[in-house]
Amino acid sequence: MKKLIFILFFLINFSGIAQENDIFDRANTAYADGNYEQAIELYTEILENGQTSAALHYNLGNAHYKLNHIAPSIYHYEKALQLDPTDEDIRNNLGFAQNMAIDSIEETPVEGFQRLFDTTTSAFGSTGWAWVAIFCMLLFVVFILVYYFSRRTVIKRILFVSGSFFFLLAIASAIIAFMKQDILQENSFAIIFSEEIEVKSEPNLRSEEVFQLHEGAKVRVTEEYQDWIEIELPNGSQGWVQQTEVKIL
Repeated sequence: MKKLIFILFFLINFSGIAQENDIFDRANTAYADGNYEQAIELYTEILENGQTSAALHYNLGNAHYKLNHIAPSIYHYEKALQLDPTDEDIRNNLGFAQNMAIDSIEETPVEGFQRLFDTTTSAFGSTGWAWVAIFCMLLFVVFILVYYFSRRTVIKRILFVSGSFFFLLAIASAIIAFMKQDILQENSFAIIFSEEIEVKSEPNLRSEEVFQLHEGAKVRVTEEYQDWIEIELPNGSQGWVQQTEVKIL
């Protein structure tokens, strides 16, 4: 009975993966044919089914960019960059999309330890470093098992040193993964999706307008209150906008 359940579970998952791949291929074909609206619908269908990847968000960004959809293109390029921080094509296309936005908002340059940390750990995101930690820990276990059954002293020393190295690397990778995750949680960003919005001094419609923003602007989210969020620009300007006017990254 358990074996039958396992087989059914495997077949269902395999069927789901095959279906997602089919939709992705159809979306790519629609994009290649210049049918960007249909491509967006198919890519979005994959997202709604719970699947995500840098390639998926990158292709969605490209399709929206072709239709001059400023905010959606920037949003999906940013999401793709979160999943694959080292991809230069994503970074370049994000720059092109940002050039369409009215508001030119430059991000605050990172200095000190944060800059050093970002530079030395830019190869992967938090999930990537977590997988590195798991892989290194598995290698550590393999080396220790071989060390335990080995009889030659020289081989045992080599295995012990190698196992210790991968153990330390696993610990370091896990720490980096946690630190990157904390940084992401502390630095939540959003993209303005409304064509033009009034940023308020307080979270209510009757409060004073402090400044305006336009579609595609990237802002940092500092606080949430009911259906409002407080945003901050790199120059320190702060204000409140309704959540329906933005999309959280």
